[in-house]
Amino acid sequence: TEKEDAERRQEEFKKITTLFAEKLDLEDMIAQLLAVEGYTSIEKIANASVTDIEKIEGFDGELAAEIYDRASQHMANEKAELEKLAKTYETDIQTMAAELQSKVKQYDTEAAAQTDEENAKRLQEVQGMEQSIRQYQAQAQQELQKKEFDLLKPITEKAQAAINKVAGALGFDYVLDSTQGQGVIVANGTDLMEEVKKELGF
Repeated sequence: TEKEDAERRQEEFKKITTLFAEKLDLEDMIAQLLAVEGYTSIEKIANASVTDIEKIEGFDGELAAEIYDRASQHMANEKAELEKLAKTYETDIQTMAAELQSKVKQYDTEAAAQTDEENAKRLQEVQGMEQSIRQYQAQAQQELQKKEFDLLKPITEKAQAAINKVAGALGFDYVLDSTQGQGVIVANGTDLMEEVKKELGF
């Protein structure tokens, strides 16, 4: 219903302003003005320009630069945390694999002196360790992919917006990705890459 939609938008607005206030140490009013202007994430602020932020009513160059710097630093910290987390997972998996290899080597050496029942028990233990490693690897990969997606999302959104703008200006209804494995290669089609780069400021 209309009422539910309004409540949902209000709740989303509240979440965004709280995020800005807490993560960027901004006053509530400044956080609210950013949200009103369409900045729905810290990533979007960091991928904007000081000039864009300064256009917000009531903002001056000094305030815009400070907000941009805080957002950029936050994103740098997020990237560093992602790299740290990836290294932690890598170390953990290497440790688990080394323990598994040591256990397998030990059990292989001792197998002839053990009963069939004991060897079966040890085999089950090794298989359990292997399964634990696979599960941990899957969990690590899933978490890292999610964090990386969250980190890169504003960049892909900005690129998509630039592509849409250039395509619209040139009167194109469709744009195909000619990257290998990503879509149909149009050998004689117009390449928008240079125009998109200009739009992105490259």
